[in-house]
Amino acid sequence: MDSKFNIQSYTHIRNGTISLNGNTLFESETEDFSTFIKEAYKSQHIEYPKFFKMDNLSKLAFIAADIILRNTSNSEENIAIILSNKASSLDTDRKHQESISDTDNYYPSPSIFVYTLPNICIGEICIRHQLFSENSFFIFDNFNPDCLWVQTEHLLKTKKANKALCGWVDFDDSNYDAFLYLVEDHGTFNHSIKNIKELYLCK
Repeated sequence: MDSKFNIQSYTHIRNGTISLNGNTLFESETEDFSTFIKEAYKSQHIEYPKFFKMDNLSKLAFIAADIILRNTSNSEENIAIILSNKASSLDTDRKHQESISDTDNYYPSPSIFVYTLPNICIGEICIRHQLFSENSFFIFDNFNPDCLWVQTEHLLKTKKANKALCGWVDFDDSNYDAFLYLVEDHGTFNHSIKNIKELYLCK
C-alpha cells in the first residue's frame, strides 16, 4: 500500500557492519559486540560519555539513531519514535537476575535495573537529540513492517508528528540486529510496506 509519505534514509547495524542508505560506514572483524559497538562509537566521532553506561540494547539503538538523526534538523521538527524487537530487554534482565543472585551483594545493581524495560533505549535517544514527541516500543516474534507502517501513518496523518524514526532494534546474548528508517514528506522511497520489507532485508 502506497503512502503520501516517504522514507528519507535508513541504516543497518548487523554482522560487524554499519551502513547508511546501503553504503558501508564502518566494518569490524570482531565478533564481540562490546568491542564492536565501542569501535563503532569512536568511528562516528560521537561525544557522549553516558554511552558507556548504557546497556547493549540502548547502545545499539543509540548508534543507529544517531547516524540518521545527526543530519536532521530535529530541533525544529517533531520526530516520533516507533521501535520494535523480539527479545525485549531480555539480555539486561538476565544480568539483573544475576546481580540479585550474587551472594556477595545485598542489593541488585540499580545501574542494571534501570535498563530492564526495552523502551529505555528510546529515552536515551530522546535525551541525546532533545526529542519530546510520541514514542512506542512493540514486541513481535519477527520484524513486523505492517504494524510499524500503520502506527507511523497514523501519527503523520493526524499531525501528531512531522517525522517518524521507525524500525527494529534487537539484542539477545550477543546476537544483534538494528534497522532504522526515517519517514517524512520527502524521500527516496515511498513509505510502503513492500519498501520497508525490502530495505530491511537488503545488506
